Amino acid sequence: MSSESVGGICGAIVAAIVLAVAVVFGPIGQFGKPPKPAKAESAPAAASAAPAAPAPRGPVIREVPNQ
Repeated sequence: MSSESVGGICGAIVAAIVLAVAVVFGPIGQFGKPPKPAKAESAPAAASAAPAAPAPRGPVIREVPNQ
């Protein structure tokens, strides 16, 4: 039995194990998971307070003309 055939068999075994693990654990990320429950606000007084300051913006990138 040559080393290439042994490598092919080992590769097929590893691929089958990886595929089985992927099927068991399901999709990665939020896809396929139940949505997170929305949190209810317990303090409605906070909503009537003054509006929050706008979020700070990053640097403004402007196009520089080519000379």
